[in-house]
Formats: sequence, structure tokens, C-alpha cells
Amino acid sequence: MARVSLDLLQQFVQVARLGNLSRAAEQANLTVSALSHQVRQLEQRLERKLFERGPRGVQLTNEGRRLLEAVGHHFEGIDRAMAGFRCRRDDVLTLSAIPGVMSSWLVPRLARLVAAHPELQLNLQSSVELVNFERDPVDAAVRYGRGPWPGLITERLFGEWIAPVASPALLERMSDTDPNDLGQWPLLGDPGDRWRDWFAQTRGEPPPRYVAHFDNTDALQRGALEGMGVALGRMVMARPLIEAGLLTVLGDRYQQIPEAYFLVYPEHAKDHAGLRTFREWLLCEAGKYAEAMSYATGNNGNVIA
Repeated sequence: MARVSLDLLQQFVQVARLGNLSRAAEQANLTVSALSHQVRQLEQRLERKLFERGPRGVQLTNEGRRLLEAVGHHFEGIDRAMAGFRCRRDDVLTLSAIPGVMSSWLVPRLARLVAAHPELQLNLQSSVELVNFERDPVDAAVRYGRGPWPGLITERLFGEWIAPVASPALLERMSDTDPNDLGQWPLLGDPGDRWRDWFAQTRGEPPPRYVAHFDNTDALQRGALEGMGVALGRMVMARPLIEAGLLTVLGDRYQQIPEAYFLVYPEHAKDHAGLRTFREWLLCEAGKYAEAMSYATGNNGNVIA
């Protein structure tokens, strides 16, 4: 058997971890066809089929799993060892955040940071994937969840509130319906099944069926904007639309959910000058937002599980 290059093995491990050629190619700065060629080249050299290819991605064969078990931990060890040696410019900050908080909350505020610190260059990555700080060239991330995350410095930014929101068009169409009797409105099912908890807390009567179910918060919000029905909007994303008059809160009740937004970063990044500047600014902005939401909800938000 011919000698196998480390590059081929590294690309194999990346594809195996992600289970998706497109995402693996993006992270490796390769085209999908180039990465596919490398995978086939490795299979030919080993004379083994490593992946089963399907419409939803790739899956490891038994031989592929054996190879990943044999070599995967070596590349993880290299990533861990190199994390502290990667060159980081103090005036460049690479930040990852989920799309909703990036576009609706963070980006509208960044002009103030840029104006105060013109020397700081920001590289913003919008992704729902959790960053692997030992492998990815990212300095910090804004995460949504319950935290903390093991092995990372985790700082809470603010909580999340939800409330039923609808478009002006739907409000006009349902003008004869009590906004507090949500069981009589067309409702949009949300990814976290928050309606069940909402009706349990408010002692309301849920509808016999939902107009549509969504597994994506952005699509859910879009459905509400288009007048499909009432959504339980997460205020980080919905509040700018409410302020713009594109959505309206039905009734006057908000509920705070257990999930929150956090700034996370690895121990070795805490001395990064750009991160220190960003962290100080971000915590200040987060404090202002939390105070504004406390006022907007009338301090009557009940935390629901």
C-alpha cells in the first residue's frame, strides 16, 4: 500500500466529523469537488470504502469508523497542542454567533464599537454550529443555551423573553377576536414547543391544531411577518420588528425562558487585547439591553421551563 499523506487523513477526519462534504469543504477552503476527489483518492490508496454517500450527506462505513477511531484522536491532540501557538493579532477579532442574534441584535450595535475603536478589525461568522476553539480560528463566540460550557470561560449577557406576536395584517383580519384568547387565533408551532408551556402558565386553552409547524426560528418569524399566524417571538429577534411596526405583541404578557445568551471563549484567549476591548463593550451593551427589556416587560416576566 502506498504511503498516505497527512493531508488526505486530515480531510477524511474533517468530513467524518461533520458528515457533510459542503461544510467540510468550506472549512478547508476547498471546492466540494476537490474534497470529494481527495476522499476518493484516500479510498483508492487504502483499497477501502470509507463513506456511504446519500442525499443528506455522508456516513462512515465500518471501515471508515475503524480509521476514524485509529487516527481521529491524533488530529485532536495536534489541534489542542497548536491552539495556544496560533498567531493572533491583537487588533483582529474573530467572533462566531448564531444568525438570529448576529443580524438582529449584534450587528445593529456594532457601529458604536467601530466608532469608539477604529483600530479593531472584526471578522464575523454567522453559524448555528458550535465552535471548536481547539480547531477553529475563532477567538470568541456568542452562544444561546443554558450554559456553562465545560472548558470555556462563560459570561452571561442577558436572558431571553418570549411573547405572542402577529403582523398588522393579521390583526386587521382578526379584529373581532380577543387578543388575550390565543386559542381562537391561528397559531404557528415553534421549534421548542413553547406554546405548551405558555398555555400551562397562562391557564389558557390551546387550539385543536396549529396552522403550521416550524423547525427554524427565522422561518417561524417570517411566517408571522407574512400574516400566516401568531408566533411566540423571541424578543432578541422580534423586538426590532416590533419597534418598526412590522409585528405587534398580543396582550401584555411576556415570559422569560431558561435559555440565555453568553459570551464564551477559551482560557488562552483572555489576554487577547481585541477580545478584552470587545468584551468590555459587549457587557455594557448587554446590560443596557437587559435593563430595557426589564422595563418593556414591566418586570412581570415569569420564567418557564
